[in-house]
Amino acid sequence: MLIVTRPDFDGIVCAALLYEVEKISRPTLWVQPGDMQKGQVAVDPTDIIANLLYHPNCGLWFDHHITNQPRQDIKGAFSIAPSAARVIYEYYRGRFRHDYDLLVQQTDDIDSANLTNDQILHPENYPHVLLSMTVTGHDEKDMPYWNHLVDMLRHHPVEDIVTDPEVALRCGETVKRNAVFKNTLLKHTHLEQHVAVTDFRSIWPTPDGNRFLVYSLYPESSVSVKIRCSDPEGSNITVSVGRSVLNDTCRINVGRMLARFGGGGHSGAGACTFPASRGKDYIPEIIETLLKNQETEN
Repeated sequence: MLIVTRPDFDGIVCAALLYEVEKISRPTLWVQPGDMQKGQVAVDPTDIIANLLYHPNCGLWFDHHITNQPRQDIKGAFSIAPSAARVIYEYYRGRFRHDYDLLVQQTDDIDSANLTNDQILHPENYPHVLLSMTVTGHDEKDMPYWNHLVDMLRHHPVEDIVTDPEVALRCGETVKRNAVFKNTLLKHTHLEQHVAVTDFRSIWPTPDGNRFLVYSLYPESSVSVKIRCSDPEGSNITVSVGRSVLNDTCRINVGRMLARFGGGGHSGAGACTFPASRGKDYIPEIIETLLKNQETEN
């Protein structure tokens, strides 16, 4: 039995929780959502999928993305919750040996972007937020670190985790990276009315940093669009869209909107990837939809 999940903070917490309640016999399989969408992930009947698209071969499945809502009976649980970790925590409530209430609550806030302006500008003062920013999920060479965090979260409070030598090093690097990212973000972002558009297609590898910072830098924006290349050749483009966590006036259901472009996500955030040749049509359409701001939650 193994866990199949994505390498983000929610996925890591999902894995930590599942290790506590299931007999996991093999290392976690870390995959990207796009790989699951393309059917590139082999899944066995004993595997547990978390925080990813449903696969009919799996033994158990846990998710919370509105665009992944199942149309058939499934083994496991699905709900429109702030995090996939929350879905797992409620499903297994009463079976955990330790108290993970704080960890799951913090994961809810981070994954649903329920953050204050101070948490965004000064994550170093908020250990769960800073820890989550050390998980970028882009480089498979970080797999040992993801596994290390899973183990640490199972056995230690966050105050002890951030003093672990490897974690402390990553936290320090994250603070420095966020400072550089701020300048890059300002250089490559412009406002189209209430839409903050960041175009990183001219930069490879794509700059990485505090994903919420754009909302603090552009408080008049209610939604952000980040455009980047998905590969060094620039043959594919990924567009990420997120509602502002500080300006709650965007009415677009982001996940549903991006499903029209082969992507998905939550009501408040999501992403899609498509061939670069389609960018000239898809990107203006996405921005125009956000500018109209007419879609409701229903």
